[in-house]
Amino acid sequence: MDTGTHFVFGLGLGGLALTDPVIASDAYGPIAILIGTIAGSNAPDLDGLLRFKSNADYIKNHRGLSHSFPAIVGWTAIITAAVSLAFRTIPWWHIAFWVLLAVVVHVISDLFNSYGTQAFRPVSKQWVAWNIIHIFDPIIFSAHLFAILLWLSGLAAPQIIFPVLYALLGVYYGWRTFVHRSLSRKISEQDPEGHPEDRYTLLPTISLYRWNLVRISKDGTYGVGEWNYGKIKWMDVMKCDEHPALEASKQHPDVQAFLSVTAFPCGHVKPKTWGYEIRWVDVRYRYRRQYPFVAVVLMDSSYVPLQSYVGWLSDERLEKRLRMNTY
Repeated sequence: MDTGTHFVFGLGLGGLALTDPVIASDAYGPIAILIGTIAGSNAPDLDGLLRFKSNADYIKNHRGLSHSFPAIVGWTAIITAAVSLAFRTIPWWHIAFWVLLAVVVHVISDLFNSYGTQAFRPVSKQWVAWNIIHIFDPIIFSAHLFAILLWLSGLAAPQIIFPVLYALLGVYYGWRTFVHRSLSRKISEQDPEGHPEDRYTLLPTISLYRWNLVRISKDGTYGVGEWNYGKIKWMDVMKCDEHPALEASKQHPDVQAFLSVTAFPCGHVKPKTWGYEIRWVDVRYRYRRQYPFVAVVLMDSSYVPLQSYVGWLSDERLEKRLRMNTY
């Protein structure tokens, strides 16, 4: 999920923790536990600091080891130790329970969207993305804001507000999961252009009734469209290139980072007077007729890299960044 949603999850879980009599009865309990749950809800995303090293390192590692089994234990231990040292009157195991819950909720909520995580490391390095909830869900965010405002206004006790909130959100997550699975089973029957061997992937949007849709044909062609109120609309058909320059680009760290996080890569080669422009796009992310999540490598005619970029940029900003016209 986005940073704002993780933050309100931290506040909400801090309110839920007041159902614990030990936390509620301690004079500093609410403050201590809010610090712990907010920190726990955001700690796994500290891998964002890798941006300062390079985009490739950030993309390759974001939601990787920081969201794994060992990291969940590590974040919990570090945050619990810090909060327990500052608030010695609260038994550490009560703090640890709520901090652990906050970290686990962060990781699980990230599994529900399209980018996914490597949550099962070290058992498996596979990226797991359930494609059910958008990275920003207005219902989840708004429900938290409403509950927090009720708490701050004193209109209802947190011991009532937050159990109800998370019970309703549990129902919401279950409903979205049911809808996603039901549509995934039926989508091939609704596609007049489809083939029995085509594979379909539904991807969530902010809307409850619109899903992005990717179709992979037997020949490797991608269809990119949307399922909107029961109707399929195809907006783009993309055939990936086959070229020695594409294979050579796979040795570049930026391309390796890109390919490590997507199951939907498509590569294109543009011959230039100075060599080749190799562009890899992730077909999951289409915005205003563009694919902004890219890895681009400029190579000379001997496949020696000249420039590269990996990350999120529009076509216009990407061309400016790479200064393509200088070659």
